[in-house]
Amino acid sequence: QVQLVESGGGLVQAGDSLRLSCAASGRTFSSYAMGWFRRAPGKERDFVAAIRSSAGNTDYADSVKGRFTISRDNAKNTVYLQMNSLKPEDTAVYYCVTRTYYSRSYRPAAVNEYDYWGQGTQVTVSS
Repeated sequence: QVQLVESGGGLVQAGDSLRLSCAASGRTFSSYAMGWFRRAPGKERDFVAAIRSSAGNTDYADSVKGRFTISRDNAKNTVYLQMNSLKPEDTAVYYCVTRTYYSRSYRPAAVNEYDYWGQGTQVTVSS
């Protein structure tokens, strides 16, 4: 049974930093893409960042480039999202995702690319 458990969310002020963690269990995740999405109140889920298998290539939404960094520790089956210079518009529930199947194509920002989702962790940024 694959499980993704997020942690590290909270209430911060604009300009602060947070680091989210996602602990994965049930398989060895080093060969799987992993990533983060977020859902702001009243909005659809939006792509934030993704990191591909052990090679570590990364993708970011334009809105977080230069402020957020995704990384992974394959020995710990954990993916991280370092969030700096947070803005009120970053307020959302953040979800960890993984894709455990193989295909020729991979669209990191597509919701339906990922077959497992965590429960989410709330990030609130006050102005």
